[in-house]
Amino acid sequence: MPLSPGTHLGPHEVLAPLGRGGMGEVYRARDSRLGREVALKILPAALASDPLRLGLLKHEARSASALNHPNIITIYEIGQADSTFYIAMELVEGASLRELVLTGPLPLRRLLSIAAQIADGLAKAHGAGIVHRDLKPDNLMVSNDGFVKILDFGLAKLVPVRSESVSDLSTSSHEEIDPSGIAGTVGYMSPEQASGKPLDFRSDQFSLGAVLYELATGERAFRRETPIQTLAAILEDEPTPIAS
Repeated sequence: MPLSPGTHLGPHEVLAPLGRGGMGEVYRARDSRLGREVALKILPAALASDPLRLGLLKHEARSASALNHPNIITIYEIGQADSTFYIAMELVEGASLRELVLTGPLPLRRLLSIAAQIADGLAKAHGAGIVHRDLKPDNLMVSNDGFVKILDFGLAKLVPVRSESVSDLSTSSHEEIDPSGIAGTVGYMSPEQASGKPLDFRSDQFSLGAVLYELATGERAFRRETPIQTLAAILEDEPTPIAS
């Protein structure tokens, strides 16, 4: 059930809804301790009731919160109010890349600035052993002052920095989970994700390429009529050349 404005979760007062997805609902809230506004993600009961998943989530969020980079969202805390678990994070005033690309391809100068910032943020995360696994326009925001923010690193996977593999524990989100247990979002996942193979940081780089293709053309690189056909295209096809 959606939270009403004025609801309190620990020190946070809910102000208004911001969005929702398979990993929970997100609200604008005010932290009464510091007098600042935050984004509050409420975890669904199915996730919060699983001790293993919740423990991994806390561990990953703590690791991601240690990243100090202007292009990575800042996670403030994971908290609990009664039976409700939440993640408090930086509130970004701006628009997602999904919203921006709805109007068509981005001008080249702006695209290159966005691309460089995403790459810088990913390099920081990868250097710390964090693979995002769900890079897509919905998880990338541009603030009103022009900074790109990579969202949802608290839900990413951790790997040793020198490792070539990553645990294949699935996340859950609309259009993000295949019945076979493949993790990621159809249309942006790498071939390794699409085939359920172990993956490393290069998977994020493939996803970044798919995002940049969409920003440059206004079209998704591998979009087909059904999710299964899209997965097959990722494995077997090449995107239409940008020049055409």
